[in-house]
Amino acid sequence: MYDVTLINKDGNKVSIDIDGKVYDVDVAMLQNGTCSLLYNGNSYNAEFVRSEGGKHYSVNLNYSTYQIDMLDSQAKYMKMRKNKTAAVQSDTITAPMPCKIVKIYCKPGDKVKEGDTLFTMEAMKMQSNYKVSTDCEVAEVLCADGDNVRAEQVLVRLKLGE
Repeated sequence: MYDVTLINKDGNKVSIDIDGKVYDVDVAMLQNGTCSLLYNGNSYNAEFVRSEGGKHYSVNLNYSTYQIDMLDSQAKYMKMRKNKTAAVQSDTITAPMPCKIVKIYCKPGDKVKEGDTLFTMEAMKMQSNYKVSTDCEVAEVLCADGDNVRAEQVLVRLKLGE
């Protein structure tokens, strides 16, 4: 399994990080999930086969198949932070990286349920929704729409149930 992060996209020019190594690639999407890749003066054809859930792909390239999970910034953050047994909702929500708060959907006193979106953030030209993983109450919102926040800045405090 490879950890793939989109760093930048400008038209067909894409910068991606694959397991810590950055690649600048020219990508042209073709038909039926295939694309043409131009990297370092060489041309490659790749086929992307999307799973039912939409976040997992099989990539066929040069007679080899690679399994790739596409993670948004929240999923990547939760994957980094969770312990080996289970992801546990913390009573504070911090920014996983420097980002801009696009929209806040909650206010203090709101009762939220597992899967509810609290806010949308934008980092590296990509927007991600932050959802809670358990039923709880919003205690405090420490940011506003349009705020630029730093990594690890506390954005929301929650009152967790028993």
